[in-house]
Amino acid sequence: MAAPLLAQSGRRPNFVFILVDDLRYNALGYAGHPFVKTPNIDRIAREGVVFENAFVTTPLCSPSRASFLTGRWVRSHGVLDNTDHNELSHRLITWPRLLHDAGYETCYAGKWHMGNDSSPRPGFDRWVSFKGQGVYNDPLLNIDGQESKVEGYVTDLLTGYAVEFLKKPHSKPFVVYLAHKAVHGPFSPAERHKDLFANETINRTPNAQDNWDGKPALQRDVDGHPPAKGVGSSDDLIRNQLRCLTAIDEGVGKILKTLEETGQMDNTFIVFTSDNGYFWGEHHLGDKRWAYEESLRIPMAMRYPKLIKAGSKIDQLVMNVDMAPTMLSLAGVNGPAEIQGRSVLPLLKGPAKEWRTSFLSEYFQEKNFPRVPNWQAVRDNRYKFIHYQDLKNADELYDLKKDPYEMQNLVNDAPQVLKEKQTQLDQFNRQIK
Repeated sequence: MAAPLLAQSGRRPNFVFILVDDLRYNALGYAGHPFVKTPNIDRIAREGVVFENAFVTTPLCSPSRASFLTGRWVRSHGVLDNTDHNELSHRLITWPRLLHDAGYETCYAGKWHMGNDSSPRPGFDRWVSFKGQGVYNDPLLNIDGQESKVEGYVTDLLTGYAVEFLKKPHSKPFVVYLAHKAVHGPFSPAERHKDLFANETINRTPNAQDNWDGKPALQRDVDGHPPAKGVGSSDDLIRNQLRCLTAIDEGVGKILKTLEETGQMDNTFIVFTSDNGYFWGEHHLGDKRWAYEESLRIPMAMRYPKLIKAGSKIDQLVMNVDMAPTMLSLAGVNGPAEIQGRSVLPLLKGPAKEWRTSFLSEYFQEKNFPRVPNWQAVRDNRYKFIHYQDLKNADELYDLKKDPYEMQNLVNDAPQVLKEKQTQLDQFNRQIK
C-alpha cells in the first residue's frame, strides 16, 4: 500500500501522533458536545477523517499505550496493567523505533507510564517525559536523560517541546509522538481556564439511572464492602476534564500553525486520539476499566490530504492496535510478524470488504481495583457479549442497536446470539496470543 505512494511523491510522510489521556469519544466539538469548544481538534476532523467506531483492546492507560505503540493485544505485549513495567517497556518494538531505524528523526514528549521510569526509551532522538502519572504544575521532566524541574503547566510545556522539535530544520522525515497527561485526574486546569463552563449544565444520559438489573458484577460485595450507587463522576469533575481539554486544543492549534509555517502541513500524517474512554456517571460509574461503551470507545481523527478526503467519516470497527501498522505501511517500513492490528489505509479509499466485523477487548484485574473483575468482551456492529471469567452467572449480552445505553441484559433471552458470541470469544482466544 505504502510503496506506490512513496514512488509517486518521492517523499516519505512525517507523522504527528497526539494521544490524550482518558478523553471519551464524544467530549469534543466535532463529536457534538453541547458546549465544549475544540476548534483546532475539530479542524483535523473537518479537513480529514473521523473514525466513528474506534475502540481499545483494554480500557486502561499503560496497556492501551503499549498497544498503540506496538500494534499488539495486551496479552501479547505483556503490559497487562498500570503496575511496574519499566524493564519490559524498554524492550517493546514500537513503530516510532522502527521508523527511527528506517531513517526518521523522532521525538517523544509526554506520559509514558509503563512503570515509574522516566528515562529515554529506544528509538527517540528527542525525549521529554516524567515518572508515572506526573503532575500538572511545575513537573519534574526527564529531558534526554537529565531530570530537572520545569516551571509551567504540563500541557503547555509538552506542546512547547513538540513545537520546538517541529521548528527545527529537518533533513529527514520526522515523527512527533505527543502523549498528554491531560485529561487524567486530578483534573487540574490551567489557571486561565479555571472558570470555564461554570454556568453550563451537565446533562446525564439515561444509563446514569441504571438500576443494575442484569449486572451481577456491579451488584456484588467486594471484601465485605457493598457497591455504592453514586454519580460516578461529579459535575465539577466533568467541567475540569473539559477545562483541561481546552489547553490541549490550544496546543493542537500551535502544532498546526507550526506545520503550516514550516511548509510541512500537507506532508504530515496527523492523528488525534485517546488511550481509553471515561465514565461520566453512566451505570453510576466513574473512571474506565469496565467493558461498557463509554470506557471502550475512543475519539479518532486523522488528517493527510494526499490520501484522506476532507470531511470523511468511517464507521467500520478500528482499534488502537491498528495505528502501528498504519504508520509503518504509510512509511513503507515492514513491521514485525508480532503485529496483530491492521493498517487502516484501505479504509481511506472506501468501505473495505475484507475488514473486521467484530473484535475482542479484555481487562486483567488489578490488585488495587478489586471491584473490577477480569473480563473479556466481544463486540460487533450490533451485539456486545461480556464474559467475567471468575464470576458465575454474571455474563452480559446487549443489543446495541436497540439498547445503546446497555441497560437490558439479554444473556437469558437470546440463546442463539449468546451461543454465537461465546463461539466467537473462543475463536479470538485461540487466535490472539
